[in-house]
Amino acid sequence: MSASTLTISEIFHSIQGEGSFAGWPCAFIRLAGCGHGCAECDTGYAENKGVELEREKVIQRALTFQAPVIEITGGEPLLQPAVYPLMTQLCDLNQKVLLETGGFISVEKVDKRVHKIIDLKPPSSGVAQQNNPDNIHLALEAEVPHRHTFEFKIVIAGKEDYAWAKSLVQEHQLTDSFTVMMGVAFGKLDPAELAEWILHDRIRARLQLQLHKYLWDPSRRGV
Repeated sequence: MSASTLTISEIFHSIQGEGSFAGWPCAFIRLAGCGHGCAECDTGYAENKGVELEREKVIQRALTFQAPVIEITGGEPLLQPAVYPLMTQLCDLNQKVLLETGGFISVEKVDKRVHKIIDLKPPSSGVAQQNNPDNIHLALEAEVPHRHTFEFKIVIAGKEDYAWAKSLVQEHQLTDSFTVMMGVAFGKLDPAELAEWILHDRIRARLQLQLHKYLWDPSRRGV
């Protein structure tokens, strides 16, 4: 595969359902491939073989939606080397670019203009040991103008996950400088219960619901 070719699972237009940009119309570029096997993965279909597209074609399709934000997601998008020039080119076109990454790969090479949503995997994911600590260090060491381009997301399935998340957030004082989203694994934990834990512990995190799963059938693709 050439440096200008990406393997794409799907490109679609929807409402952003997660993170600090939730509610905005968004063009999604979902890259194929991951291999990490997270227990709570809700896009397992992105593991399947995708369609190879030239970078210019990917950009052309994404821009047709005229969305205020474009998200690069997966699978794990950072597995494909061509994703880096894709993000830079979109930024050069004055697009607001979001990257959602599983947190296994360092975001050091990502264009500093890209808003990086880094998923921190808790114990229930089965892959917590694969979290890349460099991503937290990069965020903490970022110069002030670029700190706002980092945010962290933790999907919580139960009290053990919450305790892990609380400890991690407090250890690194993440909520002092970054948006930290805490959401529930859909169907595994009552959001009201997570809300009570956050309120009780005075955690300065934002409760996240997967908005698209309330708007449409939770199993529906392309939303």
